[in-house]
This record gives sequence, C-alpha cells and structure tokens, in this order.
Amino acid sequence: MLQLLPSAKCLFDEPIQVKVTGLSPRQVVTMRARLIDEKGAVFSSLATYRANGSGEIDLDRDASLGGSYVGVEPMGLLWSMCTETLPKMFQKTNSMNPQIVTFSVHDEGNRVLAEMMNERFLMGDGVSRVFVKEGNIRGVLFTPPGEGPFPAVLDLCISKSEIRACLLANKGFVVFMVDLYNDKAFNGKEMQLDYFEEAMDFLKLQAKVGSKGVGIMANSKGAIIGLSLAAFVPGVKAVVCINGRNTNSSVVVCYKKQEVLSTLMFDYIKLINPDSFFVIGRYVFKNPLAEKLKASTVPIERAKGHFLFAASEDDLHWASKAHMDGMVERLQCHGKENFESVSYPGAGHLLEPPYRPYCPSSFQGAEGTLVMMGGEPKSHAAAEVHLWKKIQDFFRTRLSCNTEQIQAKL
Repeated sequence: MLQLLPSAKCLFDEPIQVKVTGLSPRQVVTMRARLIDEKGAVFSSLATYRANGSGEIDLDRDASLGGSYVGVEPMGLLWSMCTETLPKMFQKTNSMNPQIVTFSVHDEGNRVLAEMMNERFLMGDGVSRVFVKEGNIRGVLFTPPGEGPFPAVLDLCISKSEIRACLLANKGFVVFMVDLYNDKAFNGKEMQLDYFEEAMDFLKLQAKVGSKGVGIMANSKGAIIGLSLAAFVPGVKAVVCINGRNTNSSVVVCYKKQEVLSTLMFDYIKLINPDSFFVIGRYVFKNPLAEKLKASTVPIERAKGHFLFAASEDDLHWASKAHMDGMVERLQCHGKENFESVSYPGAGHLLEPPYRPYCPSSFQGAEGTLVMMGGEPKSHAAAEVHLWKKIQDFFRTRLSCNTEQIQAKL
C-alpha cells in the first residue's frame, strides 16, 4: 500500500511523507513520480529502495539506492523530476487548478504494485484570485482569507507564472502579480517605472492591506526593476532581490518621462557556447564600472526600505554572487545597514518556491537560444526550501501592519 501523508491533497510548497507498506521483507522496488505540465511536457523521476524487515519503506527515513538521486531525500521524487529529452522549464500559469503528480511503486519486473495521485494546490481555502484591469495596470490580485490587516507585496513576474504570488497569499500576504513585459510598461525600447508605481498605488488601496508601504519580490531582470523602484519611487519598504544585479541591461529605464538608467549592452565575444545547443551568459555584460557605463547602475543607496539579497553561487546565467557582493559593498560604502544577504553553493539561476521540477536550462528570448541556468539538483532544491521561508520571514519583519490603515479605508 502507498501512503501520502498527512494527505494526498496539499499546497504546492508543502512537503509530504511518502510511505509504502505490505512489501516482502527486504524487497527491492522502484518508486516513480510523474506529472504533465500545462504545455504538455512530461516530467518524471525514479529511485530504487529496499524495504526493511517489516516490508516497509519510508522516504523520510530510508535512503534511495540509485536512480534520479541517492540518499535520504524525503521530497527527492519531486525536485529531481525532469523531462526525458531536451530540458524544459516546468510551466504552471493557471493557479485555479492543482498540479497532479502520480506516485507509483514498481517491482523488479516493472509491474505496478501501487499508485496514488498527489493533488498539489496553489490556492488554499479562502484565498481569492481577481484579474485586474484598471487604468493602465494589468495583473492578478491574490488576497488571503480573513479580515487582515495583511502586508502588501508586488510580485514582478517575468514568466506570467502565478505560482509565487499565489503561494505567498496562502501565508497571509495580499499579493499583486504583474507581468514585467506587458505592453503598458515596456514598448520594446523603454521600461516605465510609472506603470509599476501605479500598480503599487492600486495595491495599497486594497481594503485588507494594512502595511504602510509595499514589498517587492522579483528575480533576474525583474530584480533590476524592483531595485529601481526602491531607489526612485516612494513607498517601497522591502525588496527581495533573487539572483539580480543593480546594473540595467537591454533597455533604458524611465520615470516621470525622464531616463533614469541607461542600458548596459551585451558583449557577445564573451558568450560561452560549450556545445551546439546551450550558451552560458554569465560573462556577456560589459564592465559596469567603466566611466561611460556608470549611468546604468541603480543607485540603491537612495532606497529608504530594506533589502534581502539572495544569490546562487553556481548561477551560469548571471554572475549573481559577484553582483550581490557588489551591491552589499556599495551600500556599506554609503554607510547603509538596511540589507541582509544569503548565498547558496550549488544552486542555479531559477530559484523558485520549492518542490517543482529542477530546470537546468531555459529558452531566453533576448539571447534567442537555450541558456544554461546552472545548479546541482539536490543543492538547488535545498536552497529553494531555505529561501522560501526566509522571504516570508523577511516580509513579515519589514512590512508592519496596523488596523488604523484598514479602518481609514473603510
């Protein structure tokens, strides 16, 4: 018998305990996990286990002998899933439906001994989801159940995925997810901070929001915009910068009809192509310390709020750890202490909420090719678990709430 505890239904970012009973003493079996994402991509994993003398296997206790991972890894069947052919990024944009994962147990002849479905929900009971089309802004607003007051977080998303925003709403935050590359903010040549300021203003007006300011959560290119908002736009109290940098690239950034950041261009000579399919973009940017390129650097020392910098040390897309160290040094040189930082050895570029399939590479429109993201699956998975909790703790600490804010709106 296969058991998923405490229930076969859970939130996407919650761990489960996988147990098997009723096997022969010391029987060797293969455990498998499989899912199909919204684009039809099939992700799967497998691991070999040996039952104990009572014919039982407990993934919280027992070590995998081989397969997609080895050792004691309670959630290994989830984070080690990958596609069988060309690596693909797991896609989940519809937060209304759970992600179905099929767990199964097979004997040495590959006969199915047991099978069970795990429904992994993005939206918990009482969380509301509303598509917003107001003024210039477009996005999706997630609100937790209860009266509040709740902290407000703006999620700058670069992949139109609602996973991060929705899961954070389950933790007691009002989260507004906006697409970084929408046509109101981005015209192909310029990125307008005014659009995101309008989104912040909309978020602060929500009835259940009790924080005095707004938190911003962003990674990669979105983190550059998040840092820019903290530097130039009032009301940003906390910024989570995941594998970002404070040097702007690709397009100029404008605010109040003025260019505030020039663009740091690619140096394609430094583009590393280890084979015919993938490229490493870690070193493609020109030196931001060059005098003529300093106008591309975000003056983060101007920010009134606090920063949480997170960097992956095995990021092959950007030199994230070096960028983070540079931002920390910049703040310290200006006498600032409004930051904390964390780095993760063995983690790659795409740090997301935990327990999703690992993504070693991704197609990038700017480069027009498959880009290596880096990371070792086990280390990357551990980093995602740690960072996800740290993000929640950081926002709870830095986004104070009071009932007077709620009463004033009512």
